[in-house]
Amino acid sequence: MTAVAELFGTTFRHRVLAASGTCGFGEPLVDVMHPSRIGGLVTKSVTFEPRWGNPAPRVAEYPGGMLNSVGLANPGLNAVVEVKLPWIRRHLAGLPVFVSVAGARAEEYAEVVAGTDGERGFLGYELNLSCPNDSHLEGRPFCLDPAALAEVLDGVRPLTSRPILVKLAPNDPDIGATAALAAAHGADGITAINTVPGFLADGDGGARLGAGRGGTSGPALLPVGLAAVREVAAAVEVPVIGVGGILTAADARAYFDAGASLVQIGTASFADPRCAARVARDLEVFAG
Repeated sequence: MTAVAELFGTTFRHRVLAASGTCGFGEPLVDVMHPSRIGGLVTKSVTFEPRWGNPAPRVAEYPGGMLNSVGLANPGLNAVVEVKLPWIRRHLAGLPVFVSVAGARAEEYAEVVAGTDGERGFLGYELNLSCPNDSHLEGRPFCLDPAALAEVLDGVRPLTSRPILVKLAPNDPDIGATAALAAAHGADGITAINTVPGFLADGDGGARLGAGRGGTSGPALLPVGLAAVREVAAAVEVPVIGVGGILTAADARAYFDAGASLVQIGTASFADPRCAARVARDLEVFAG
């Protein structure tokens, strides 16, 4: 497999992307590396209104990785259009960027897409349908309700000709069927997976996170992500983007062997901000 990929109407110079929530809108990226050293990035999730996020502490480490409950903190649609996307155009020109979109209502996804689609500087969207939201089904993510997933895509797809990725949850009992449903309703690619719901106690009868539960990520997620990608790749014909537990080029190659066309690196970037670039470089060595 070559290090270059032709997907979604563009060229990815590397098959390794920075996952949503790990590099903001790209600002931390340029502080540690030239953007050309990775294949692209997915922005922090954008909601219609600004969100301040969950109470602190928002992150807790444990031996197998990290638990987080940031709560989709972001500046909201208007600030993204007025500040963040212009910054991306100035500093990340030529780098494939997906804008992550989230919401508490199906209509909110459509509002964010409608409000950004006329802007330049990004390739497409990644719909975050696998992060627990604050009103649908008592906090269950949209992707665990087939009707809700279809409603979001049916509202968004007519609004843009850009590629749409749908990010799915690892705790889906039939993730292959969910991926097939997303593709049938217009998804151009599937991102698998998001974090696994988890909890860490503080030793005094309470929780280590201010919000209580959070999303589990890091090395322990690798086999979960690989199993999900294998199932999704067998169920759909659109490209699959693998994410979860990647630390090395060997981990990334395992995702490619499972059926992924691209990979995203998330939690590892907090320990090593240049991890995505290192993995991309090492994959080039393997390819050569």
